Amino acid sequence: MSQIGGFFDLWSPVLLLIVVVIAYSYGRFVVNGNGSAAKSEPISTSQQLLFYTGLFLFYVGQGSPINYIGHHYLFSMHMLQQTILYLIVPILIWLGTPAWLLRAAMTNVVFRGLFSFFTRPLIALFMFNMLFSIYHMPFIMDYLMKNDVPLFAYHTVLLVTAFIMWFPVFCPLPELNRLNDLKKMAYIFGNGVLLTPACALIIFADTIIYDMYSNVTVPFVHLSPLDDQQLGGVIMKILQEIIYGATLAYIFFRWYRRERKDEDELDPLPSQESLNNQGGNWNRA
Repeated sequence: MSQIGGFFDLWSPVLLLIVVVIAYSYGRFVVNGNGSAAKSEPISTSQQLLFYTGLFLFYVGQGSPINYIGHHYLFSMHMLQQTILYLIVPILIWLGTPAWLLRAAMTNVVFRGLFSFFTRPLIALFMFNMLFSIYHMPFIMDYLMKNDVPLFAYHTVLLVTAFIMWFPVFCPLPELNRLNDLKKMAYIFGNGVLLTPACALIIFADTIIYDMYSNVTVPFVHLSPLDDQQLGGVIMKILQEIIYGATLAYIFFRWYRRERKDEDELDPLPSQESLNNQGGNWNRA
């Protein structure tokens, strides 16, 4: 395997078209929606930027050369792809999703029941991490990489469960926000613990554990298959720590600002009029 694929293999124009259509629909019907809910809960510029960035990174992970190179040549690129798709994209999309849009979907009884069940924190936590760990079992991953349809199906399920996994942390709906900030920090910590074994298996393996990468000749980089495999585990673990650390900081400072705001509301500063009155009383004394 010494030749890089063609333009369609490297850049996936069909996926790009789908992403553009989603971005246009978001801007046309969500940001500029005419419904009463859209007008009562307008989407801020920062929310729009987060949503569009999420879509862009989804295309980078799934439709750019990262996908092709990770599938055919470098395990490290595959792990970078996994990090982008499952640990970054869902956060940005949830932060850019208005509450009213998801609330409208909840009018469907079946969807509401399934969504409410699967987004329970413990279910969401274990479902994604279990499927992610199973995916990286050597015989599972080797089989999936050789069969496009099962691979597409498994990646779709992983992406859906990644969105479900992040929902308890970045829940746009107050009525479904089951965790307070302290529990959200514990939830993130639990995610880090559950993801560690899969990364450790890859980092500390002293042999090639994935047959599909064992005899690959990489035409553009001097990297042995074992070094590439260990690099993939390191990339996943380091980026995971950075993302989870940033999420913990985000939750902590949001909690801190809210606590300060509540304290200010309970103990407001004295008004200028009361200070003047106090000054007058002191002068009369």
